[in-house]
Amino acid sequence: MKTIANLLTSLILAGWIGAIAILAIQNFTPITVKFLAFESIQLPVGIVLAFSVGIGLIGGALVPALWQLAGQQVQYEDEE
Repeated sequence: MKTIANLLTSLILAGWIGAIAILAIQNFTPITVKFLAFESIQLPVGIVLAFSVGIGLIGGALVPALWQLAGQQVQYEDEE
């Protein structure tokens, strides 16, 4: 069962990477990202998407681990 899950995860990730590559090639126009008072330099759409996906994947991998650590700390405090 684990091999099917790994295969599906790999296929989904490959699909997303392929879609980003196609979108990056078709849309080479530079854009700026504005967030609150901050503004980035002009970058192509593909680079902005690649960084966004990378940050999202890293965040998605770290959040469950951090939640698990926080849950263990609460459990240790309850035992004392």
